[in-house]
Amino acid sequence: MRGKTLNHSLLAAALISMAASGALAEDQPRSAAAAFGEAFCLMKDNPPGADLMVLVTPSLAAEIGKALAKNDEIQKVHPDEKPPLGDGIPFQSYPDVSPKCEVGKVEALTLTDDAQAVGSLRSRQGVMLRPEVAGRIAQINFTDGQRVKRGQLLVQLDDALQRAQVQQAEAQAAIARTNLQRSRELVAQGFVSQSAVDQNEAALLVAEAQVAVARAQLARMKITAPFDATAGIKTVSVGDYLKDGADIVNLEDMSSMSVDFRLPERYLARVKVAQAVEVPIDAMPGRSFKGRVEAVDSQVDANGRSLLVRARVDNADAVLRPGMFARPRIVFAVREGALVVPEEALVPQGNRQYVFKVEPNGNGGQQARRIEAKLGLRLLGKVELLEGVQAGDLVVTAGHGRLRGETTPVRAIELSKPGGGPRGPGAPGRGASSPGGAGSGPGTGRPMPSA
Repeated sequence: MRGKTLNHSLLAAALISMAASGALAEDQPRSAAAAFGEAFCLMKDNPPGADLMVLVTPSLAAEIGKALAKNDEIQKVHPDEKPPLGDGIPFQSYPDVSPKCEVGKVEALTLTDDAQAVGSLRSRQGVMLRPEVAGRIAQINFTDGQRVKRGQLLVQLDDALQRAQVQQAEAQAAIARTNLQRSRELVAQGFVSQSAVDQNEAALLVAEAQVAVARAQLARMKITAPFDATAGIKTVSVGDYLKDGADIVNLEDMSSMSVDFRLPERYLARVKVAQAVEVPIDAMPGRSFKGRVEAVDSQVDANGRSLLVRARVDNADAVLRPGMFARPRIVFAVREGALVVPEEALVPQGNRQYVFKVEPNGNGGQQARRIEAKLGLRLLGKVELLEGVQAGDLVVTAGHGRLRGETTPVRAIELSKPGGGPRGPGAPGRGASSPGGAGSGPGTGRPMPSA
């Protein structure tokens, strides 16, 4: 049996042309199937890419010839539809084998460069009243939640013994004073020596010191407010016996509040005294209080590498209370027109980040070009790119595993369109997916409504 020879590229072009031109139609199932089967077996034994010649049987050659003849007729009718392929053998149409990738748009937003933390509110001044000495409560001169003034008597302990001791000390001081006066008169007349006068002077000083001690002990029986404040709920009653150091009531100066919070050490050079702070309170949704940085700690916590910051918040309407949970936020800068992309568009490679930007390839199609991503701020689900893209550009968000090299032909599928349709007719309604990697970048950001 005589045979004819064709190289692999010619055979592949012929088989594609047969399928495209209808040579493998239903009216000739036997010959078409046989021809395709023979061709497949020959190509399997001789993989494409090797410069080998394969045997084409007469039946296969006949089928290929019919396909080529029919394709030539179509080419004459529509000469501009099909460019040549392979060894110059044209065919009716090429299947689009470009990988499908989901894409997202580059958006322009207004971002805030800020740092957010959590903390608890503290009053400007706060103290728990405790007695310095033991005693029984004789009077309570305030009510729960009352505003008190500095120096106001709040609790009176039984001071009968201390008052008696004061009277005793004062009496002894009076005797010492009298003795000193007599000794001075006698020394002037020469009846006593000067040493007697000196002894009486010392005795007077001791007596007066005893009076001071007795009066100090008496004063300790009175518990007064150390500053203007609001009293809490007392834990004692009249008649209770208190030991020294026992709790009575807490006093809080709520004219202003402070909030202590910690920031990562990387913000050390950016946090300044008097910097503006926003303090949202979880207990008051939708309401934020203004404040200023009051102090920055002189050292960084070695355990957590964090910096302690204290901010002062005005509380003129007295709606804030110590212990409330707060989310202080320091705004360093506001950036208008920042370009952000979906976080899924980032592809980490080593210590760098890349994105694939979709652009025209010059032949009416699209290609994905890999560019290095220089990251800015981050926000929920999005990340800022500092260069390489413009607002409205498309970047690949899924299907990165199908992209090879610096540029790859792609079919972009924009799921944000109604129905999740692709960009262009004839493509499936659902795009490809791929676990696009996203790495970490510097800073955090939050979008603000554009003016």
